[in-house]
Amino acid sequence: MKVISFIAQFPPPIHGLSKAVETLYSSALQSNYSFSKVDITNNSRILLSLWRIVMDRSDLFYFTIAQTRGGNWRDLFILKLLQWKKTKCLIHLHGGYYRTLIEQDCGKLQRMLNYRAIKHVAGAIVLGDSLKSIFRGIVAEDKIFVVPNCVDEQYLLNTNNFNLKKENLLVQPVLNILYLSNFIETKGYKKVLQLASMARMASMNMLHFHFAGGFFSEKERSYFNDFLTKYQLIDIVTYHGVVSGEEKGSLLKMCNIFILLTCYPNEGQPISILEAMGNAMVIVTTNHAGIPDVVKNGRNGLVVDKNNIELTKVYDYILQINDNRSMLQEICEMNYYTAKDYYTEKQYINNMNNVFQKVLKL
Repeated sequence: MKVISFIAQFPPPIHGLSKAVETLYSSALQSNYSFSKVDITNNSRILLSLWRIVMDRSDLFYFTIAQTRGGNWRDLFILKLLQWKKTKCLIHLHGGYYRTLIEQDCGKLQRMLNYRAIKHVAGAIVLGDSLKSIFRGIVAEDKIFVVPNCVDEQYLLNTNNFNLKKENLLVQPVLNILYLSNFIETKGYKKVLQLASMARMASMNMLHFHFAGGFFSEKERSYFNDFLTKYQLIDIVTYHGVVSGEEKGSLLKMCNIFILLTCYPNEGQPISILEAMGNAMVIVTTNHAGIPDVVKNGRNGLVVDKNNIELTKVYDYILQINDNRSMLQEICEMNYYTAKDYYTEKQYINNMNNVFQKVLKL
C-alpha cells in the first residue's frame, strides 16, 4: 500500500482549505492508501514540521501551498527539503493568487527560488480550467490537474427538500437574498448593502437580505451597523453572525439568491457558491478567479465584470427573476443538479484519487 503524507492546514480553524483537507484525509481513500500528516497550521512549529518531513518515508507528499510572502518562504524550505529527499511532491493551490504573488509581490530572489522549486514537483492541482495558467510555463501541461471544490454533504439539499423549495418559489411572497462570506470589502458585502438600500428606496417589500460571516475588523463591523441605521434597513436586513452546522444549513435552505460580488485577490473557487448551488439558489457574482468555471452568465444566474460592477444591472436582474418565478425555478433546478452531478464530496474524492494514481503511476 502506497503511503501519502499530507503537508497541509488541518482544522481548527475551519475554513475552505482546512475543510477540504480534512474531507480528503478522513475519506474512504484510507482503504486505498496509508495516510500520514504534517499539520502546518501553526507556523511557530515549523522546525518540528521540517524534522517530521525529514524523517517521513512516504511515497508521495501532498502539499497545500500558501499565497502570502511569509507563507511562501516556509513553502520554499519545504519544497527544497522534499527535493533533497528525492521524493514525489504534489502541490495543491486552493486559490488563484500564487502567480501574481511570485511575479508582483516577491523580490527577485524569492521569485527565482519559486521557479526553481515548482519545476521539480510531480504535479500541481488547481480548482478550475481557468486557473491552469497559474502554473503554465513552470509546470509541464500534463502535470497540471483540475480538481474543483465540493459541497459538504450536510449542506447539500436532499431531493424532497429541493422539490418543496422549488414549488414554494411560485407562491412565496418574499425572496431571500444571501451574502455568506467574511466581511472584507473586496468580497463585495458593501455592494450588497447598497442593493438593500435600493430596495428600501423603491419600497420593494418582496426582498429580504441575509448576511452571515465574520468581521475581520471593528471598522468593518461599524460600517455595516452604521449603514443599516443610516438607510433604515433593520427590517429588510438580518445579520446572522458566523454560522455553521444546522444553523448554516437552515439559512442555505431558506434563501433563494446568493450574491458574492468579489474581487478578493486570493479568491480561487468559493465553496460558498457551490453550497448555494447545492441549495437551489440563483447565483449573482463576478467573473473573478475560478468562478467562471462554475457559474455561466444566464445559465446559473448573473455574472458581472469584476472591474465594472453595475449595481443597477444587478438590481434589475433580481427584480426580473422575482417577477418571473418560472425562470427562477429553472435556474434553481439547473444549479441544484449541477452541484449534485459535479461538486459532491464523492466526486471530489474520486477526482483526487485519479490524480494520486496518475502521480504515483499506479
